Amino acid sequence: MTTGYGEIQSVHTKFTIKITQVMAETVHIILLILCITASSLASNDANNIATLSDYLRVASLNNPELKAKFEDWRAALAQIPQAKSLDDPKFTYGYFVEQDDALNKQKFILAQTFPWFGKIQARSDAASAKANAAQQRYQAAKLELFYKVKNNFYEYAFLKTSIDIASENLQLIQHFEEVARIKYRTDTASHPDIIRAQIELAKFQDVLKSLQELRTPMVAGLNAIINQPYDSNLPWPEKQPVKAIEMLSREGLINLLLEFNPQLAEINWEIEAARSEIELAKKRFYPDMDIGVEWLQNEMPRNKDEVMLMFSVNIPLWQENYKAGEMQAKSMLRKNQHEKNAVANNQITMAIETLYDIEDSQRKIVLYGENLLLKAQQLLNASEEAYKSGSVDFLSLIDAQRTLLEYSLELERATSTYQQKIAQLESIIGREL
Repeated sequence: MTTGYGEIQSVHTKFTIKITQVMAETVHIILLILCITASSLASNDANNIATLSDYLRVASLNNPELKAKFEDWRAALAQIPQAKSLDDPKFTYGYFVEQDDALNKQKFILAQTFPWFGKIQARSDAASAKANAAQQRYQAAKLELFYKVKNNFYEYAFLKTSIDIASENLQLIQHFEEVARIKYRTDTASHPDIIRAQIELAKFQDVLKSLQELRTPMVAGLNAIINQPYDSNLPWPEKQPVKAIEMLSREGLINLLLEFNPQLAEINWEIEAARSEIELAKKRFYPDMDIGVEWLQNEMPRNKDEVMLMFSVNIPLWQENYKAGEMQAKSMLRKNQHEKNAVANNQITMAIETLYDIEDSQRKIVLYGENLLLKAQQLLNASEEAYKSGSVDFLSLIDAQRTLLEYSLELERATSTYQQKIAQLESIIGREL
């Protein structure tokens, strides 16, 4: 007999759910230990941040949104043993206050409700699938957090580089002003050249001041992500080497996304939970059973106490109620399936757009790093020599200096954007490249 792919998937899913149920309590304990360990480490690491790894570690330990997802996962795991357990047994005590024959004085009843066959299994499967979905939500939140950290970290590093470049250009303008003054004293340059140099100098001083003041809100944003006071001092980040990755084809990228994206994995588990909810809704058409024992104490010495076994079932009379429950569960399944398609389309689109940004940044890095920046430096050197000899005017020298500044910043911007987009693509796919 041939087993179809759908049957294999069903068996695999049920096996995974079984494993989740068996390991739930162990995982719960491990998560508790990790939570306690994280709390103890957070206070020690929060003040020692320099590299990207430091930021990621502290953010993973401190970020309140990630902690909330972690607790949501723990709560979902705690639901599994609750779903597997029976309802509490019922104990009833009765005392005969008034009776005719005075044979019985008191009675005791102990009863236990047993759900219809398969109800507990369906309920447990649904809880296990929801726990797995909660785990994927935690993973998605962690990936999103790491992307935010990397994005802000690279922007912070770009700010530092921009300040350095602006400072170097400020010194260069001061040098040009001095050159103009020397030429003016020797009557080989006009006074407007000095004024133009002073205007450029004032403009660059303003640019540098703006960049330096931008550090405060940027640090506040990073501190918010890692859950530190907004005014906590963060040193300039250590410059990270540009991460070289093997470029993926569009098809390979989509395959990785469909396999590892945690949002899609979460919805897959929500779909499994919805299927278990449908099974549970179908079981509600069948009665639950109460099995118990009743003991009547007999007051007559010669008569034994009476013991009676009891069996009862509830009557699932209100069929429309159960049909509505089944319809609701089926609607949830269809909703999850539609959401999966929508999320997949959205994630694939974002991944392809991000891949374009990565390739575009790579082209710019090559263009500015290996071509334009070198030519701009040569142009500036030649323009300075030409200005000193009187071959070009001061505006040509300033224009060459602006070109060098623009290309220097473009190269650093492309490098930072490349690293940021790599981080974004990894958060979309669900794994490092």
